[in-house]
Amino acid sequence: MTSTKSQFWVVVLMLLMSCVETGFLHAATMSDTIGSSAISAGSSSRQTARDVTGTWSGTFLSRQPNFSPFTITVVINADPSGSLVGSSSVSSDCLKNGDLQVTVNGSTIVLAGGDDEASHITFRGTIDKTGTLLNLNYVLNGGASAKCESDDGAGTMGKR
Repeated sequence: MTSTKSQFWVVVLMLLMSCVETGFLHAATMSDTIGSSAISAGSSSRQTARDVTGTWSGTFLSRQPNFSPFTITVVINADPSGSLVGSSSVSSDCLKNGDLQVTVNGSTIVLAGGDDEASHITFRGTIDKTGTLLNLNYVLNGGASAKCESDDGAGTMGKR
């Protein structure tokens, strides 16, 4: 009886954890991030002030063996409403230059956006203690005209 009861609570706990994780991932989708005030740099009272404005650049390696590494430079500024936005310059077969919405919560950072060819990318990771290096994983969903349907990998961006 105790074993069945314990199993029940483990299943309930796992269900709750999956709901929280699903909500977290859903919050980073393009439809929720672009144009939403929820992504404002000042929207969370728990956030610590991390100045990520400026120019960041780095190289990212795909986990897919047939995809080439790509380089990206992102210039992050606050828009008139106070939200952080980035303008990206990309050297990639899978993604073109585009705009990114940027959220910061403590040492966690998310950059999400896309290009004019309907390719979308989300970078998620951390800001190092010096505030000059972003350690990021990415997920790319290519548009119909892109050479890459989907890709994922990791890399770093350093502040210039």
